[in-house]
Amino acid sequence: MLDSRGIEISGGQTLLASPFGSSFRGCSFIDVKPPPVRTVKQMLMMKRKNLQNCSQDNYNLEHKRMSPKYETSPTGVNHHQLSPPVPVSQNTTTLFPTAAPENAPMKQEFLVNQQMQHSFEYPPLHEQRTPSPEGRMTLFQWQIQQEARKVEGISLEQLSMQDSDGDTFLHIAVAKGLRALAYVLSAKMAGTCFLDIKEHNGQSPLQIAATTNQYLILQDLMAHGAQVNTRDCWGRAPLHVCAEKGHYLTLGGIWKALKGNGELIDVEMFSYDGLTALHLAVLSHNNVVKDLRNLENPCTFMTAELGQRKRLYFECIKILLNMGASCGTKDLKSGRTSLHMASEEANVELLKIFLDQPTMLSIVNVKTFSGNTALHIVSSLTNHKTQAEAVKLLMRKGADPGIRNLENELPSQLVPEGPAGEKVRVSLHIHAGGIADGTVC
Repeated sequence: MLDSRGIEISGGQTLLASPFGSSFRGCSFIDVKPPPVRTVKQMLMMKRKNLQNCSQDNYNLEHKRMSPKYETSPTGVNHHQLSPPVPVSQNTTTLFPTAAPENAPMKQEFLVNQQMQHSFEYPPLHEQRTPSPEGRMTLFQWQIQQEARKVEGISLEQLSMQDSDGDTFLHIAVAKGLRALAYVLSAKMAGTCFLDIKEHNGQSPLQIAATTNQYLILQDLMAHGAQVNTRDCWGRAPLHVCAEKGHYLTLGGIWKALKGNGELIDVEMFSYDGLTALHLAVLSHNNVVKDLRNLENPCTFMTAELGQRKRLYFECIKILLNMGASCGTKDLKSGRTSLHMASEEANVELLKIFLDQPTMLSIVNVKTFSGNTALHIVSSLTNHKTQAEAVKLLMRKGADPGIRNLENELPSQLVPEGPAGEKVRVSLHIHAGGIADGTVC
């Protein structure tokens, strides 16, 4: 029996008409509907399941319809047309807009970061169709093609835009090591003054490449006409930066590019500190020699690291000498030459390479502004194990122990007391006597 609400009343108990009740064993239901979706979570799970099924069906259909076929290109076909396919959704204006909004100034670094993120939308290299063996291109050439398509809509005026730090698109691309993008941008800016725009530290893109040791990018910039005889706000040219930091690969890249295009470079350019690139390389090498000498408990790792740094600076010095740098050029503050600087640490490794130069006979007795020769400086050193050897090297190459400085002092009068100083003093007197007798040349 049912009441007015449709609820069955049996034996004083109220029973709900539900198929889930265990007490309705003989009840029949005419219209049974599926339970409705009760929660948002269930609805999301059903939607996700449907999307997965649809994507799987589309993948199977696409896999059957498209199968990679590699064919050799016929004769006469331009192989540059066989570039990897570009996604249909690519839009170059989203990377480099043709016009900036008036009320929203663009930030170049943001655009380059956006371009880097967009590059991940391309399929991996092993999924791209490669050119035929006859027209195979390198990875760098393929990257240039991709970057050229992305920036083909950007104008030269937009390329020359600078952010709050004075950086252009090219500055940021060089600093991030994006060689292909830097190549394309510099190619678009070639032949214009925009290629050498300086940022807030007075550094051009080429100087940024020298500072970050991007030697391949530096050669690309020089091939497109970037100037190498430029200064930053400290008066340093790219040669100074490479010599001071030990970037011998970048320094070698500059030398290689100069030999290729015949451009002249001022190897003897002074920084605002009055130093040439060779001076900076010698001073940096001296600092490493000093660190090695002052190690109290040298470990294998520290010794190997300092030895590696010393080799880097030594390679820079050899490259600079091959480029025409003179070890007899004086600095503008104290009148020291590279030979004087090497003598300050009894740097036998550098003294040997300097004393082998063809012009050394006219340089070995050059005085500083205080009248000291290289022999004066070596003789006055204390606690240097290589002091005696350095004195012998200088004397063999023509150093005169009878020259006096502005204080009327001989090199022998500057030798410190002690057993080590006594050996140096004896060497000076022996060589001085031999020169006077004509037995030592």
